[in-house]
Parts: sequence; structure tokens; C-alpha cells
Amino acid sequence: MAEAEVGDDGFGDDPTVARLEAAFAEQVDKEAAMFVPTGTMANQIALRLLARAGTAVLAGRRSHLVVREAAAAGANAAAQVVTLDDADGTLDPVEVARWVADARVGWVRPSAVFVEDTHGEVGGRVWPPAQMVAVAAVGLPVHLDGARLWNAAVASGTTVAERAAPATTVMCCVSKGLGAPVGSLLAGPADLMARARAERKRLGGGMRQVGVLAAAGLLALERVDRLADDHERARQLAQAAADRWPGSVDVALVQTNIVRLAVPDPGAVLSHLAEQGVLAVPGSSTTVRLVTHADLDDHDIQRAVVALGSVP
Repeated sequence: MAEAEVGDDGFGDDPTVARLEAAFAEQVDKEAAMFVPTGTMANQIALRLLARAGTAVLAGRRSHLVVREAAAAGANAAAQVVTLDDADGTLDPVEVARWVADARVGWVRPSAVFVEDTHGEVGGRVWPPAQMVAVAAVGLPVHLDGARLWNAAVASGTTVAERAAPATTVMCCVSKGLGAPVGSLLAGPADLMARARAERKRLGGGMRQVGVLAAAGLLALERVDRLADDHERARQLAQAAADRWPGSVDVALVQTNIVRLAVPDPGAVLSHLAEQGVLAVPGSSTTVRLVTHADLDDHDIQRAVVALGSVP
């Protein structure tokens, strides 16, 4: 980062940012890409690009767009968000198609569908590729919130390009498990990405000598294979939790780096873990969320396993 060559990204002439954007666009097989500070900003820009005023955007009721972005959709788009069941982390293509069909007989007309892979609120679940293709085949523009898309690719033995192929636009984070301190990327057709730069400016995301951050993103792209270690460590945490609270988590469904535990008193569990030097966060009012990432090693995981096993 200290050695990064920088320019003014507000004018589009930061060479390190340009390298990162080109590398990401190539990985996801899209025409162009844009660097932004956060995944939330990328999702909100995609919303402004794809959602037409006076229409509906279809999204999972527990998706990041709906529950984790401070209701930004209500402030940043003139479309109505309609939530669909996503209990397993996916959307049913039949239900998406029904909304399109019902619009022909007077229901609100959908203009886009937002999907999330992996889906954080259901424990980092991975979309089956055929189901993503089926959702896109309905004919609506698809935005793929792929904050952890590399996790999905590594866990499923696919590539991010294969997973992003059905989507019009795709967002990925170079922070999260990959370990960069800041940054996400949004990719799609070149004409949409040209519009996206104007929307980024409107949302306060225009940055200057930001190559120092893009340099970390380029390094993060070289660390994708190590995500498999995070997935294995997450399964160890899940097994420890299942041993302590039978039924709190289905270990077989822990596919990537997120473990959600349904426990009787999440606050007490979090306090005990913190006393043992293990930091975690609430998943909801009834769950605890544990996430593995680049800064944890096997020793750390064993400390966490012991701490979970000793919760009163």
C-alpha cells in the first residue's frame, strides 16, 4: 500500500485503481468495473441503475439490501422493494416469474431482482448455479450481491465468472475473508458502469489518491485459495457449538465462513466469549454470528472452540 502508484480517481487516472478494476472485471467476465468504499454503496448504486421509478425490486426478505443497509433503498431509489421468501438463502424462480406474470394483470411491475451469494443471514449458504440461471431466465435484470462470491466459488468448485454469468451487475468485497482493509467492486456492462460513476459521485463515493486501498485489493485477489481454510475452521466452530447446544446449528449446512447459532441468551454467550478473548456479534435477537477470516489461524480457532465449550 505504501508503494502504490496513485493518481486522482475522481478523474479516472489512478493507475492502481485501474489495474484493480480491470482485474476484477476479467475475473467476473464483465465489460467494466468500478471501485467503491463499501459493498452497501455498490448495492445502492446497482439499485439506482436497475430499478425504474414506480416499479418493484424483488429481493429476499433477509437479504443484505433489505435488513443490513439502514433502509437505504427507501432513500436512494424511487422503486418499491418487494421481499420474497429466502429461508434457504435463495429465491424461487417460480415466485419471481409469478410477479412478472401478475404485473400483466394489474400488479406492480418488477424492474429488477437482487440476489445474494453467499447469503449471510442464513449462514453463508451458496446458491446452486442452476437456480441462479433459472431466476435470470425470467427476464429481469439481476444484481448479484456477491460480497462473499469468492467463498461461494471456492466452496462449490466453480469460478466467480461462472457464478456471475447470469447477473447484469455483480458486486464483490475485497475485504471480508480476503483481508483487504477497505473496498468493494461493482462490475457490469460498460454503459452501466459509466452511469455508475455518476451515481458513486452522488452518493459521496468519489475518491482521490485511492490507489493505496486498491493496492491492498490487488493483493487480496491473490489470496482467494486460502478461503478453503476459513471454511474448514468455520465447520470446527459449528461442531463445537452443536456439541454445546444440540440443535443450535446444522453443521452440514455450514458451507463457507459464517456460523449462525440459535442460543437461549445471545447476550450472555457474547459476554462469555469476550471474557475469553473471542469477539463475535449478534446475528439477530435470537442468534450469535461467528465469522472466520484471513486474520485467524488454527490456534485462534482452538481458543474459540474451548470458549464455546465453556459457556455456562
